[in-house]
Amino acid sequence: MKSGVNVDQLCPCGLPRPYAQCCGRWHQGPGHLQAPDAPALMRSRYSAYVLGRHDYVLATWHPSTRPAALEPDPPGLKWLGLELRVSAQSDADHATVEFVARSRLAGRAQRMHEISRFVREDGRWYYLDGTFP
Repeated sequence: MKSGVNVDQLCPCGLPRPYAQCCGRWHQGPGHLQAPDAPALMRSRYSAYVLGRHDYVLATWHPSTRPAALEPDPPGLKWLGLELRVSAQSDADHATVEFVARSRLAGRAQRMHEISRFVREDGRWYYLDGTFP
């Protein structure tokens, strides 16, 4: 894991809350609170990427589409922010979240725009997959 965030600092997801009261509570692992909906899970996954918490990213990825491992972030990658554009819940167990995540690598700005699908199984939300509009 990359050097963490001070629990009193604002959360990397962009909400105006301290990390410990925002995504940090979901990052604590099994037996702790779980993200209550797809937008909260999306935000917590972004924060996990920022903090190098690939364990959390994989644990919240649906087993049917989850990769065996994630590549480490390239040296010098800096995450710049997350914008949730639209979220919609089609039924009690299926939702989508459209987002844009911005980063910079080697002085070049990058943006990832995705419409992510989420599914809830046994009361727990998982990232399923995404498309790039």
